[in-house]
Amino acid sequence: MITVRPVRATDRPAWQRMWTAYLDFYETTVTPEVYDTSFARLLGNDPNDFCGLIAEMDGKPVGFAHYLFHRHMWKIENVVYLQDLYADSDVRGKGVGRALIEAVYYAADAAGCPSVYWLTQNFNTRARHLYDRIGKLTPFIRYNRI
Repeated sequence: MITVRPVRATDRPAWQRMWTAYLDFYETTVTPEVYDTSFARLLGNDPNDFCGLIAEMDGKPVGFAHYLFHRHMWKIENVVYLQDLYADSDVRGKGVGRALIEAVYYAADAAGCPSVYWLTQNFNTRARHLYDRIGKLTPFIRYNRI
């Protein structure tokens, strides 16, 4: 049984463990200040900050999602950007990722947002198997500032 709920202050140790594993997968790190600030923002009330969800199995945190509502120039309604999605390696393939994405879809629908989007790297094949079933691949290519 998978339960998805908003992030709580008491989730900090589990969230930090999982976010560190997520960042390791993408071969990056952040400073302790970024951990502190990001977690505080997940708990805050600013509508411009990220929202956070925790997935639990048997009462244990096993995954998370971070998402953001924002304006879009081509729509009247806000859209939702799902920035981070993670499931512990021992629960992958058991529905945690799907449950988290569906919870983000639910939050978007409840807020009247017609669109949810996310990015992944092309080598993230295991996750892309799920994404191909629950989302639509687009032809967009991302560029970053040099």
